Amino acid sequence: MNSDNDLQIAGDILEVPHLLQPPREHPATVAEFAGMARSIANDRSQWAHHVRYDATARWYHRLRTGPGYEVWLLSWVPGQGSGRHDHGRSSGVLTVLEGSLTEHTRRGARTLAAGAQRVFAPGYVHEVLNDALEPAVSLHVYYPGLTEMPMHAAQRCEARV
Repeated sequence: MNSDNDLQIAGDILEVPHLLQPPREHPATVAEFAGMARSIANDRSQWAHHVRYDATARWYHRLRTGPGYEVWLLSWVPGQGSGRHDHGRSSGVLTVLEGSLTEHTRRGARTLAAGAQRVFAPGYVHEVLNDALEPAVSLHVYYPGLTEMPMHAAQRCEARV
């Protein structure tokens, strides 16, 4: 009689935890950075008291730092935008916390409502704009920390005849 079974192959399930990776104090993968952004977004006590609105320029506040990464909180009053830019060698996660923002890329525009999240790699060119009637708040995670934000000329769409 063959007595092979899952328990004999895998061993005692109570002995498996020693094989698992210990939880990391800081994120290290794209999924972990996106998860950290969602966790912060879902806990208003971590960010709401920092929010300020400035009619003359986008307002921003560095919320947190860790080994090689930064977390920024931004507010946008109606009509404010980032200009067309990339993030140099940084990857990032953009999460809309309140209101809505419109992201323009070479592929077109998309509205990002509260809860929406975008992940991008180095060299990703976009423009973010609050073209709604209400203020918006967003969370930005950059890895490595943002050291440059090269601006790009506005992209013109020409109609074909």
